[in-house]
Amino acid sequence: MNILIVDRSGAIPVKKYGGTERVIWGLGKELSKLGHRVTYLVPEGSKCDFATVLTLDKSLSLDIQIPDYIDIIHLNYNPKIKLNKPYLITMHGNPPKGEEIDINTVFISKNQAKRYNSNLYIHNGLDWSEFSTIDLHSLRSHYHFLGKASWKVKNVFGAISIALKSKNTILILGGEKWTFWNLKRGLKYILNPKVIFKGMVDNTTKMDIMQKSKGLIFPVLWHEPFGLAIIESLYAGCAVFGTKNGSLEELITPEIGFTGNSSDEISNAIKEFNYNPKYCHEYALKHFNSKVMTEKYLELYKKVLNGAYLNADTPKYIEEYNKISKFI
Repeated sequence: MNILIVDRSGAIPVKKYGGTERVIWGLGKELSKLGHRVTYLVPEGSKCDFATVLTLDKSLSLDIQIPDYIDIIHLNYNPKIKLNKPYLITMHGNPPKGEEIDINTVFISKNQAKRYNSNLYIHNGLDWSEFSTIDLHSLRSHYHFLGKASWKVKNVFGAISIALKSKNTILILGGEKWTFWNLKRGLKYILNPKVIFKGMVDNTTKMDIMQKSKGLIFPVLWHEPFGLAIIESLYAGCAVFGTKNGSLEELITPEIGFTGNSSDEISNAIKEFNYNPKYCHEYALKHFNSKVMTEKYLELYKKVLNGAYLNADTPKYIEEYNKISKFI
């Protein structure tokens, strides 16, 4: 197959932060290994040694940028236009109420699919060979937060509060210390010596920090569609502690972490948890790898090429399922 992977998030491969970019990199690499011809249509600055790279021009209509030789298009955002070739869309975010969602949309967790009246989902997977080898026997002395700390719904101050309640040090990956927002809302936290901000880190630094961490504290205040921070932390041998919003209950089993609706509940779980870095690492390797993900997408490509729609009905926002659990 000639497969076009389209994304507008950022250049590939990523050097520091990268969500969708890491997912589509692993997808394209696996497709290439299986003998398919892969072409990326992605932002300027991208390069790849196993696929053709075309630069996405956001000022032009998408349909005129699609090469004639392409058999199927795999979009990673909703283009909101009709395309003349077979396609599917992976929904990496949460469309707002009222947004039209395409019938060939694939969600990235069971929870996300349910919230949009669908049962079609494929969990994200990463190419773990791109990550450093983890020392599962290293001394683990702290906890960490991983995500865009400036984004309120990621709840970095909630993570800090939980860490301090459980009498632990926390390293913040993905956020700067001296920001206006931190000074205004979290001065008591950023001055605490047990709270260490590491800023934006590259993948090697991130893994080095996480392999010395007991766990990810991830008390998100929104419906996390998937959460790459979760599976990256598991790969590093970390347990995961979070809220019950979005995909978290689905991804975090009792053997690898805990989900709860209050900071007291989560901080108590941190104190009492039976930590097993090897199990967490192997769980990520087995369930959230790019090969497993790619095989599932290939089945959907075949359906689309045969003229089938992927969903029985057009997905739509379901108010009842999109309510956020209260967190105290």
